[in-house]
Amino acid sequence: MNGTLRVGNLFGIPFYLHPSWFLVLGLVTWSYGSGLAAQFPSLGGLLPLGLGLVTALLLFASVLAHELGHSFVALRQGIGVKSITLFLFGGLAQLEKESETPAEAFWVAVAGPGVSLIISGLLTAIALVSPVSGPLAAILGLVASINLALALFNLIPGLPLDGGNVLKALVWKLTGNPYKGVAFASRAGQVLGWAAIASGLVPLLVFGSTANFWNLLIGWFLLQNAGRTAQYATVQSKLSGFTAADAVTPNGPVVQADWTLREFADWSLFHQMAWQRFLVTDTTGQLMGAIALADLQHLPVERWATTQVWNVMQPINPETTIQADQPLSDVVNLLEQQQLTALPVVRTNGILVGLLEKTAILRLLQGNLQATPT
Repeated sequence: MNGTLRVGNLFGIPFYLHPSWFLVLGLVTWSYGSGLAAQFPSLGGLLPLGLGLVTALLLFASVLAHELGHSFVALRQGIGVKSITLFLFGGLAQLEKESETPAEAFWVAVAGPGVSLIISGLLTAIALVSPVSGPLAAILGLVASINLALALFNLIPGLPLDGGNVLKALVWKLTGNPYKGVAFASRAGQVLGWAAIASGLVPLLVFGSTANFWNLLIGWFLLQNAGRTAQYATVQSKLSGFTAADAVTPNGPVVQADWTLREFADWSLFHQMAWQRFLVTDTTGQLMGAIALADLQHLPVERWATTQVWNVMQPINPETTIQADQPLSDVVNLLEQQQLTALPVVRTNGILVGLLEKTAILRLLQGNLQATPT
């Protein structure tokens, strides 16, 4: 998963760490440990570094709790959570799909900052009413401040931040179009990204100051992710209104189950078929399975004339077929999730419509195809 390390499962959700997080933990441990040693000279030996490590782990737990907030609200909406990944700029809960309504999208978005605000408030209250003092009080205050900053930073209204998802939900509610919400919030994220880069670059070029260098990294992060999200919204918007049947490849690789292997081989050779795998149907058009040219190699040539296709074909997993009226945007997501290049398209009665290939979707996006009734 792009160099990330799988740590384990949390509440059934796979949990990953990007290598950059180990750098963050090390820097926080060293820098805050050194700060505690200077602030509290009575701390001796390795105790300051130990407290610095505790602080770093509390930071780690705070970001994780933030992402779990998103995840639990999504799970309550019936949305699966593929994974949680922590990286240099925070964390990411990868959901299986989008919320179905703007209101549900809004609650998923605010859940993370909400958890961070609750943690900040609880730690602040503990520090005020408890007799804790010295280094422990300093640590509580710092972690409370970090959670407050985490909440407020993520509420900035631009994707990929949580505030961008809130903005997306609001525009979706106003326009009735989720893709307009994504596009608008992505543009806002790009504007914020350029602003952050400028705030770091101008002092560097004019005054030679690196005080705002961190803004350059944040701006680059916002630009990269907001740009990808904007492209996604553009693609999804173009696909809206199309169904799986609209992208079926004409004259696709479909053969009859009662053909002999000789008939199948001759037909493939005569038509100069470029495909290596073919869908198999019965006389009524029902999808039965699939056969590959390589399957013919398992039988002697002299048996091809007496062996029918259905004797050799392989069954097709129903989960790898799609309904003809399924929105094409959902199909694109399925192809990406399962790393497939093509899927059979069937009607509700099991009749095969044809094969849908990624290349056909690309042609559709380029405007070479028109929607057709199913």
